[in-house]
Amino acid sequence: MARQKQRIAFVCTACGAEHMQWQGQCTDCGEWNSLSKISLGTAAAPVPALGYAGSASEVRSLADVEAEETVRIGTGFGELDRVLGGGLVPGSVVLMGGDPGAGKSTLLLQVCTGLAATTPVLYVTGEESLQQLALRARRLELPLDALRVASETRGEEIAALVSRERPGVLVLDSIQVMQLASVESTPGTVSQVRETAAFFTRLAKQTGTVVIMVGHVTKEGSLAGPKVLEHMIDCFMMLDSPAGSRYRTLRGIKNRFGEVNELGIFAMTEHGMREVANPSAIFLQRGEIDSPGSVVTVTWEGTRPLLVELQALVDGVQSGYARRVAVGLDQQRLAMHLAVLHRHCGITLADQDVFANVVGGVRIAETGADLAALLAVLSSFRNRVLPRDLIVFGELGLTGEVRPVTSGQQRLAEARKHGFRVAIVPWSNRPKEPLPGMAVHGVKSLSGALEVIASL
Repeated sequence: MARQKQRIAFVCTACGAEHMQWQGQCTDCGEWNSLSKISLGTAAAPVPALGYAGSASEVRSLADVEAEETVRIGTGFGELDRVLGGGLVPGSVVLMGGDPGAGKSTLLLQVCTGLAATTPVLYVTGEESLQQLALRARRLELPLDALRVASETRGEEIAALVSRERPGVLVLDSIQVMQLASVESTPGTVSQVRETAAFFTRLAKQTGTVVIMVGHVTKEGSLAGPKVLEHMIDCFMMLDSPAGSRYRTLRGIKNRFGEVNELGIFAMTEHGMREVANPSAIFLQRGEIDSPGSVVTVTWEGTRPLLVELQALVDGVQSGYARRVAVGLDQQRLAMHLAVLHRHCGITLADQDVFANVVGGVRIAETGADLAALLAVLSSFRNRVLPRDLIVFGELGLTGEVRPVTSGQQRLAEARKHGFRVAIVPWSNRPKEPLPGMAVHGVKSLSGALEVIASL
């Protein structure tokens, strides 16, 4: 009999690109000595592939496909359910990333021990021993009887456990330590992470099991592993832990079953993660002394408004060139707005260092904070304190116009609920009816906003 030839490929550990033969440099990303060999099976008996959907190809009419609303599984945490879009969807794959010590394993252990009372849950740990897992659960005073746990890193063995236990929810902590015997590379490499994630994605679709993967992050703060990992899963969340703060923010980066960019707020306590019911009140714990360079804005996070404080510091240049530093904001966008301020209002900060910060470690990704950030900069530059009950939001264009933002009425209602009595908003976001107890100033341009500030 003819000997079956083993098929191999060479995968770049930096970008995940495949090559038919080894070479010193990856032609896709340009990295040197980054190719590793993986096995693709034999030529006579190739490895079967069903794709990420987990089923064979079948052509059907779209009208014949059942589209009933799937009953979601509640996690017991309202903030987590908010980010997930209402709960866990059977057969979905959820990826949770975050810095070491952010609380990923703690949060998932709390969720699993609560779910295990009504839904079969299997928690597979590859980085900790079962003794360490039990010690943490006892320290957090969690119920231990119903949760099924295992310590395993081999994907084939975990699939056998799933077949035997038939859990409704499977947790893999973490995907970077899992491995498949058919992939000839060490755990954590691009090829292992990609193939292992694809293996468990097919498993989730075939069995209807919710698979929750824990992912590591790189030193740059992005998810470790190939970019294709984010494309094959259904929901991707990042748990951020600002330095020196006990609060954690869980942001939805991708969600096929709900809103993206949704934000959940947690607090790390001695008994584990606790939900923050009113996050706006947490981020508005301002000092008793009013200082220049501080203003409050309303940012829209997913499906709800969130009040945050923006602070700015403008000081004379201490070195050879002016610095522009932004924490929680887009630094390039801040520099662009300073140019708008010079071009349309005649105020130059070319000889000034400008620093901007979002209090509480929140990262603002939307454009609704443009006007507030620039007014905070002007407040610090002119050493003038803005009214404590002032709320500002609006997008700033390059021509100096103040553009409307989404959900303007809901933002005003949230600000009014927290005691703000003066608002500067885009002209198109003015309320149709006067708001009792709140003076709303609609502006069309940046110069118009400066005129309102001068009159306060």
